[in-house]
Amino acid sequence: MNKPLPLAGAAALGVAALLAACANAPGGAPNAVATPARLSPATGATLQRCEALAAQFQHPATRIESAVPVAAGELKLAGQPVAAHCLVKGRVNERKGRDGRDYAIGFEMRLPQAWNGRFYHQGNGGLDGVVRPAEGALGGGPLTGALVQGFAVISSDAGHTGAQTPYFGLEPQARLDYGYQAVATLTPMAKALIASAYGKGPDRSYIGGCSNGGRHALVAASRLGDQYDGYLIGAPGYRLPNAALAQLWGAQRWLPLATPGATVKHPLNPNASIPDLASALTAAERETVARAVLQRCDALDGLTDGLVQATQACQATFDPARDVPTCSGARDGRCLTPAQKSALAQVHAGGRAANGQPIYSAFPWDAGIAGSNWATWKFVNAVALDPLSVGTVFTAPPVGLVDPAKADIDALLAAVAATDATHRESGLSLMGPPGHEKPDNLLPLRARGAKVVLYHGVSDAIFSAEDTRQWLERVNASQQGRAADFARYFPVPGMNHCSGGPATDQFDLLGPLVQWVEHGVPPQAVKAQARGAGNPGGVNTELPAAWSAQRSRPLCAYPAVARYKGQGNPEDASSFSCQ
Repeated sequence: MNKPLPLAGAAALGVAALLAACANAPGGAPNAVATPARLSPATGATLQRCEALAAQFQHPATRIESAVPVAAGELKLAGQPVAAHCLVKGRVNERKGRDGRDYAIGFEMRLPQAWNGRFYHQGNGGLDGVVRPAEGALGGGPLTGALVQGFAVISSDAGHTGAQTPYFGLEPQARLDYGYQAVATLTPMAKALIASAYGKGPDRSYIGGCSNGGRHALVAASRLGDQYDGYLIGAPGYRLPNAALAQLWGAQRWLPLATPGATVKHPLNPNASIPDLASALTAAERETVARAVLQRCDALDGLTDGLVQATQACQATFDPARDVPTCSGARDGRCLTPAQKSALAQVHAGGRAANGQPIYSAFPWDAGIAGSNWATWKFVNAVALDPLSVGTVFTAPPVGLVDPAKADIDALLAAVAATDATHRESGLSLMGPPGHEKPDNLLPLRARGAKVVLYHGVSDAIFSAEDTRQWLERVNASQQGRAADFARYFPVPGMNHCSGGPATDQFDLLGPLVQWVEHGVPPQAVKAQARGAGNPGGVNTELPAAWSAQRSRPLCAYPAVARYKGQGNPEDASSFSCQ
């Protein structure tokens, strides 16, 4: 049985006390951490030149390929026209890799005609390899983005193309660029390009993303603490090699329970197939688990509404062995066999090596286990994507494609921590923020007034929300219980990986982050909305039929929980308070 995920005692109490206090908590106690400085607001400017940037902008190892004006309305976000801006495309550090392929850090920047004085570095997801539109994506099917809000935005492929994915991991510099060096390389170039375009550099700089993009932002907080003022970190896979190994470990638990010989198409290769791991825990069976979680935990926040807001209390309350019906006969979707319960509990616990060493963090119990994205990560990507990333990007030396059914997890754990003459940084080092086990290296970042906002779907199946919570607890301990005036974390009940699931997954945390950085207003409750029928940001088809299409809830800064006030419309965020 997966044990509860407890609050971290006095550390959590310190966060709670600060959340209830005013923004500027008193300092001056002996050995107290520094009170954060107050940063001034950004001031805007008008774009001075666009096309001329292609010929006139000069920066080391940078080639501008094009710079063209984009008229208002040519680009749309959620059906809404984006204001006029300049689109700049280019490449940095063009070179021939050791594998004979051509490499560079490809990027695009979008520079608004009417600029708000801010820079946003958009971190992208997965294994990168694609320069996604520099819209300043915020995750969760948003109605807004950094570009719409007036930021100058950069997006990159992190140093390799899709054609080189995932085999760029065999090329050592491309591997380092993916890990953290692409962000470090692009940051000064982007600021110089902004200065060239507007006649002044950015007053305030922000970086954000979800999944691997969230990892980029969290790593930047440790490695580039003097370059950004705000870090918007979604579902950060800051221990990505561990999470990928936990996926392989989990696949080995599902395989014996899957239908023998059953396969599905490989998501990247239509001519190949992979084992049908989903037959080990069908959609109907996951719905049964979700109902059991709701029956035990839904009302803990004061309202039975299909959402488990009291996440931590649920971990202490829910027991899958006891609360999920046990099959007495054949599987019919309304029960789980003892073997299924055992495998589910083990996978939720994050997996363990042969010597008992944890492979990864535990995953919280939550009703979003019924989401299709949960199944995609656990049953498809675990055997289609993770074997590639582990074998070619994270191990030293690269071991090549890993057979998930036969993978030696203990050997791979050693390989992701190893280095060799070619790959001088281990997979764990190049992917993670330095010192995340004891993050006191964030104290200078805190002292100068920078802020961190994190969010994570509680039912994320690949990167655990518990891993993010534990990171915040370690930050809190390193800052003597005063993390809340520097970093705040917003769990999103029901949400899967970055979006989806039975959740209110449409929200804007960038605006509140700016208010905190530049005006000293800390975020405590941020409105989130369900993406029901007619939503211009895209419809979430997994919303329960009983929910209003416009259901809203407050996302509460941890450890506060959204609790029903006892009166008011239960579909509206105003009927809840963060307690």
